[in-house]
Amino acid sequence: MFLLKANNLAVEIAGQKLFENVSIEIKEQERIALIGENGIGKTTLIKVLLGRLPAQSGHVQYGVNKKEIGYMVQENQRDNGTVMDFVIANHPNAVIKNELTHYSQLLAEQPEDLQVIEEYNKRLQKYLDVHGYDWEMNVEKTLKQLGIPEPLWYLPYANLSGGQKTRVKLARVLLQSPKLIILDEPTNHLDIESIHWLEDWLLNFKGSVLFISHEREFIDHVATSTYELTKSGTKKYSGGYFSYKQQKEHEYKTMQKLYEKQEQERKKLLETITQYKQWYDKANAGASVRDPYAQKKAAKQATKMKAKEKVLERLEKEKIDKPELTKTISTNFVSDDFGGRKMLELINVTFSYSTMPIFSNVYLELNWRDRLAVVGPNGSGKTTLLQLMAGILEPDCGQVRRNPQLKIGYFFQELENLNFENSILDEILMIPNITQADARTILACFLFRREDVFKKISTLSMGEKCRVAFVKLYFSNANLLVLDEPTNYFDIPTRETIENALIVYPGSIVLVAHDPYLLRKVANKVAYIKKGKVDYYPGSYHEWEKHQTFSNPVQLMMNKLEKLQLRYTQLMTDENVDPAQEESRLAEIKKIRVEIEEIEKKLNGS
Repeated sequence: MFLLKANNLAVEIAGQKLFENVSIEIKEQERIALIGENGIGKTTLIKVLLGRLPAQSGHVQYGVNKKEIGYMVQENQRDNGTVMDFVIANHPNAVIKNELTHYSQLLAEQPEDLQVIEEYNKRLQKYLDVHGYDWEMNVEKTLKQLGIPEPLWYLPYANLSGGQKTRVKLARVLLQSPKLIILDEPTNHLDIESIHWLEDWLLNFKGSVLFISHEREFIDHVATSTYELTKSGTKKYSGGYFSYKQQKEHEYKTMQKLYEKQEQERKKLLETITQYKQWYDKANAGASVRDPYAQKKAAKQATKMKAKEKVLERLEKEKIDKPELTKTISTNFVSDDFGGRKMLELINVTFSYSTMPIFSNVYLELNWRDRLAVVGPNGSGKTTLLQLMAGILEPDCGQVRRNPQLKIGYFFQELENLNFENSILDEILMIPNITQADARTILACFLFRREDVFKKISTLSMGEKCRVAFVKLYFSNANLLVLDEPTNYFDIPTRETIENALIVYPGSIVLVAHDPYLLRKVANKVAYIKKGKVDYYPGSYHEWEKHQTFSNPVQLMMNKLEKLQLRYTQLMTDENVDPAQEESRLAEIKKIRVEIEEIEKKLNGS
């Protein structure tokens, strides 16, 4: 059974076609990733699917009530209320509850007022009719199920971390009892631990999911199928990102063979037509002296030539465009000799914001050609560490030693220094010793093609501005790149371009990112920040992940415990259980409870 189906959608924005021929179908228990380049219209498509925007053509069918489709938006809503206010906002029961609370307060102040008593009784009956108190219990159960502890419920929503906000937004969606959840960039602003939690939650969700994401590992772990959106339509691929890439590579090879075969056939036809034309001209010249045989021969050659021209015309109509691969970075860096091996050193560095300590007695060194990944939970101080390295912040105690030959390029400074009146090409031509031809080649490698290079910086999206800033930084002659979440606003093709550029970069790199794909490809050293300490690991990010898994059995048990508790609360709070599956549900609850007790005993040392 399908939950939602769209056929041949086309959308225009300000008279310009955004996309066309878009078809998508979401069935029960499917988890679909929607991918595509920035600006292609993924969020617009979701709004069309939800009926919030019109399509110029095509139609959307719903296999469920639209109220059973939950939508978790991309941006963090600005809300001055509490977490509880945010969760129940827009729910019909919340309006009645607020009215009931209002008259309850009035009644406390005016207990003898008959009109107040009457209005209070009306609201109370209305609340009972909609099972309001059961709904309140469901709200509390949902918050607990998502790991939002009671002390947070009445704190300001705006004060929550990115991971906490994601859980709260999910709670609001779940109160609709959705059969389909639509998520727009759900991993934005989440640290790696929060992303893993979200993966586990979605894998245990019994309904269907449609989500937009540029996080390749998240797509791999969650998606059962992937739709790619382009201007000319959508195409469905089985599995997650890795499977999608394999299928795309196979497509490319197939299309390349078809293109080569077509070009050979086209070349052969052109040669044949040319030959027939020569024979026709020769025969026709003989026919001019009233030679019946020559006239017959000329007519025969003309017929053959026209037949081949029709074949060529049909071939041109069915022409396969040459498949294109994204250009790769080709650079000829002149790598300066770096005096000495050590580039930068933090010695017993302590830093705090006002009275809030961030680091204490940190020692860290960065050597020539190091690619250091700085990782840790949100709020642990990753950006602060980068700013101390770059000299933007100064330590309270200790010192930061920098090699005199060190030239630091800091990503966010480059982003802030873009001239909004310049075109993209103008900005790149500011790089020393660069020609216009080189600038355009470089921009093509970073996915700015043809007329795009003349766009003004002021008209660009945040992702495009970040791309321009990265190009300027990359070719700035810096020998240390300091990159704080450089891929946050990038689509997958841009992320892969950035990765390839960083791999061939000849200097050193310090990198904060929540994208494991990027970190595995680039980083050869890791600094892990937690609770004011910085632990240094002298190996690749992939090796560090393995080290974390095998060297910390307590953390392993805690991770397993969190997953079991998540599954346990979902099973206990599921109100839509098929009676035929009740026995297996109870058996799973019993099994999980035993596992939880065993892990808790081990953690408590008993």
